[in-house]
Amino acid sequence: MTSHCYYTYILASNNNGTLYIGVTNNLERRLCEHKNGLVPGFTKHYAIHRLVYYEEYHSVDEAIAREKQVKNWHWEWKYNLIREKNPLMKDLSAQR
Repeated sequence: MTSHCYYTYILASNNNGTLYIGVTNNLERRLCEHKNGLVPGFTKHYAIHRLVYYEEYHSVDEAIAREKQVKNWHWEWKYNLIREKNPLMKDLSAQR
């Protein structure tokens, strides 16, 4: 049986800018889609393509529940979450 991973991730336009929160089962592919403007809508329109945070899950239900939870947070809470693990708001996609 193959073990699948699911990711809840946060993209940012810049260090204090617009955030996007999403879920995927293939983080590298999804980042490539965002960075190359292949995802129409919000992230393409606002140039939100820097991976600043992600969490890995073994259940899609857990990943979706976390996405919904974080999406409902205040802006400041989201930034505090990011800065706990990525204080300089570096683009983590370069490390993947």
